[in-house]
Amino acid sequence: MEKIVIKNVRILDPANYVDEVGDIYIKDGRFSAPEPEDENTVMIDGTGLTAAPGLIDLHVHLRDPGQTEKEDIISGCRAAAAGGVTQLLAMPNTKPAVDSPETVRYIAEKAKNADAGVHIVGAITKGLGGHEPTDIKALYEAGISALSDDGVPVLDTSIMVSAMKTAADIDIPVTAHCEDPYLAGGKVNEGMISELLGVKGMPGAAEDAGTAREIALAESYGLPIHICHVSTAVSAAMIRAAKCRGVRVTAETAPHYLMLTEQELLRGDADYRMNPPLRTETDRLAMIEALRDGTIDAIATDHAPHTPKEKSDFVNAPNGSIGMETSFAASYTVLVEEGILSEADLIRKMSVNPANILRTYGGTLNVGAPADLMLYKKEKWTVDPEKLHGKSKNTPFKGLELSAKVKLTIFRGRIVFRDE
Repeated sequence: MEKIVIKNVRILDPANYVDEVGDIYIKDGRFSAPEPEDENTVMIDGTGLTAAPGLIDLHVHLRDPGQTEKEDIISGCRAAAAGGVTQLLAMPNTKPAVDSPETVRYIAEKAKNADAGVHIVGAITKGLGGHEPTDIKALYEAGISALSDDGVPVLDTSIMVSAMKTAADIDIPVTAHCEDPYLAGGKVNEGMISELLGVKGMPGAAEDAGTAREIALAESYGLPIHICHVSTAVSAAMIRAAKCRGVRVTAETAPHYLMLTEQELLRGDADYRMNPPLRTETDRLAMIEALRDGTIDAIATDHAPHTPKEKSDFVNAPNGSIGMETSFAASYTVLVEEGILSEADLIRKMSVNPANILRTYGGTLNVGAPADLMLYKKEKWTVDPEKLHGKSKNTPFKGLELSAKVKLTIFRGRIVFRDE
């Protein structure tokens, strides 16, 4: 494996409170101490660039197996690399669902040649049906890194508790899609916009009821839980209060909840439809405050690719938008440019904290650690869906000008993306 030296680069390593200009050395796939250069050394001029630990996305739908016309493991990881993402957590709502060791092994084998590390989420219930538990220990032995029925909530509370207990025993996280199915089922946020559009709405209470249940389970049983894609002010307030009581709860939100609101739905464009839906300006500001004060630990994308044909029907289109290539740039634009988070704090939310939640390596540039990093710079650019690297183009950030750009990504000592 080639040696890489990045010269004269700003080194931003929040886990070690490092922010200084220097050189980075990579050898045999790991960060190394300085070594003499030779004919096999790849030299990179880092002048004007910032080197930070590779991002870790806790919420990605790779659609593989079963829906590879939308995305597959290779194309999804190519998109990840273009956004500075070097590890990702792949959700189980594939076809078939990730509810058998055979499916886990299929994903793991295909991911060996990908441009990012793929951590596999095992389903809590068979077929994500909510009622029949999977064999979690068999899934773990096959290679899963987390548990979830993401896409839908686990309907049977006793199964959810059992999964949380088993996950704690084997030290993997449970990530919860928080939703009351009896309140959910709408297409957009319930309120003025849904009424204007004449489209069935989904109330914030659907998410809030689900969040309350998972917090109650975590608190009552003393078990950890990770709350996915928080989008409402009420859910953020409940998580904040739970943390103050010592509940073992962590949480993520997504860049689209930080930058966009339900007003975008007036475009009649299904690329702005996701679940949870875009909410109100009050909710958007609450997500920003929850990131600022530490209530929300991580920024994840809920990267959900769909074909243009599927997204062409505003009302009947499936929920979801892509996000890995724009996640850092969008978050930088709304959080760092506005003075809400420092660059170091943003890296904590997108790399350091996700590594801790997932119990994986990463989030640091320590000598000896696997060499995952991104180089970025403050640079204006406009999101053009046709220039993105995944199979699907359903981005809600299309046409927006963002303020930071990933210029190069290294995954385990290999250059996997270079911005031309």
